[in-house]
Amino acid sequence: MKLESLVESRIDGLPADAEGSLAVVLPGGRRIGAAGARVTLRLHHWAPLVHLARGQIGRLAADHVEGRLDIDGPMRAVATVAGALVRGAPTLARSTGPRALLQSWWRHRPQLDAHQVRHHYDVSDDFYALWLDARRVYSCAYYREGAMTLAQAQEAKLEHVCRKLMLKPGERFLDIGAGWGGLLLWAAEHHGVEATGITLSRNQHAHVNALIEQRGLRGRVRMLLLDYRALPEDEPFDKIASIGMFEHVGRARLPGYFAKIRRLLRPGGLLLNHGITAGGTRNSALGAGIGEFVERYIFPGGELLHVSHVLAALAEQGLEGLDTENLRPHYARTLWAWSDALESQLERARPLVGERTVRAFRLYLAGSAMGFERGWMALHQTLAARPSGDVAAGPMRGAQSAFPFNRSYMYPPA
Repeated sequence: MKLESLVESRIDGLPADAEGSLAVVLPGGRRIGAAGARVTLRLHHWAPLVHLARGQIGRLAADHVEGRLDIDGPMRAVATVAGALVRGAPTLARSTGPRALLQSWWRHRPQLDAHQVRHHYDVSDDFYALWLDARRVYSCAYYREGAMTLAQAQEAKLEHVCRKLMLKPGERFLDIGAGWGGLLLWAAEHHGVEATGITLSRNQHAHVNALIEQRGLRGRVRMLLLDYRALPEDEPFDKIASIGMFEHVGRARLPGYFAKIRRLLRPGGLLLNHGITAGGTRNSALGAGIGEFVERYIFPGGELLHVSHVLAALAEQGLEGLDTENLRPHYARTLWAWSDALESQLERARPLVGERTVRAFRLYLAGSAMGFERGWMALHQTLAARPSGDVAAGPMRGAQSAFPFNRSYMYPPA
């Protein structure tokens, strides 16, 4: 009874607006909370009540996936309630230190990385097709204009990346973690590069190679089933992109990741590293049980780093950071677009992947959108170069790369 009273006080302390209202139906049928609440948790076991009292929203999410509680209510309201239940800032959870570094090193061996990537990306191509755009771009979109649709914003992101890299016809371009081929094909078809993509996902590898054949791009584009560490270094690339991939690298392996990229990049060449970064400086995952939920159900082996650590690791491996852009609110909007699309396709999604996976992804997409809105996570695009060592005379003296002296080339005219 004491626990129930504690939960009642927690519910009473939530914001009074309708979007964040919560009710709980206990296993015996007793209801606590507002009668007209937007969100209702229907408990089938008592354990979730403890997680609710403690604000462990990640454990509540696991309870839902495992069938210990049901959730009634729109996902935007669910996310609002979840954010209000958290005690303190989940970005303050400490997950660094020698032990964490050793675990990170062990968890990111090549064979284990391949298994972890396939756990997520090889769930079902048809499932992802239900809620991604037609190009299946599974990373943060770029809403250059407020009225853009998801598909338009994803194309704007692909072009934004290509413009930052200053891609030119005939250049050798590498896409590390090429996904379903959105950037790889865009760069080849719109900028005339000779493109190589790599992935550890068998499904993505097969899908992109089929697209290469369909579009008559054989000889100009290739997609390899390969770990980035195994890429040959005998023919350096002019430009390299890594989009939504380095979250899988791990803190301990990050120096080796950037060292490998430096060796793969010709002197003076450019790198665009795009990925999720931590909102806190000392956490590789979020607290309140969120990190454990993502690890178990969504991205095993995923680690987040604050952008300051990313820039330091990049510099220590001989790459020069040229420009860093935070697209955090763009990712919140992207995730809400994905969440809304999945919500509209639930009846088609369940036969493809099962109820547990659908429940996990519903909470993951909406919860992540809320996390980006609140600044618990961010999304940084970092443009970097391998310095050429050339300090010859002229107007670009000392640049040591293709990067010009201003940013104007990145942005198309209004």
